[in-house]
Amino acid sequence: MQLLRDRLKVLVVDDMATSRGVLTSTLSKLGINKFTYESSVRDAVKALKTYRPDLVLCDMNMPEETGLDLLKALRSDPANQNTAFILVSGRPDANVISRGQVLGMNNFIAKPFTPEGLKICIEQVVGQI
Repeated sequence: MQLLRDRLKVLVVDDMATSRGVLTSTLSKLGINKFTYESSVRDAVKALKTYRPDLVLCDMNMPEETGLDLLKALRSDPANQNTAFILVSGRPDANVISRGQVLGMNNFIAKPFTPEGLKICIEQVVGQI
């Protein structure tokens, strides 16, 4: 039987190479190896058309558009409406979290996080990995 972590496809979106690296290396430590990444909302929207992830991990604060902009785009596309979405932010803000929940965010995690913290956050959305 194939484990969820072996088939889970993840899209990581963060404009900072260091943050992307932390997220992708943590995914690898958790045994999740089907992932790709983008450095902007615009590139992520393009990637969503072909990559079709099960889960998006997206930074909130990026130069041109925010993680909430990607969430809006994701939820407005019928092909991706059910894609799980976790917002990542170094500055947890109750207003942002509230807006994210209204838009259909599945979960939120604050930076810095531990591998165990990210695992719990992901499992709350997709099930046991």
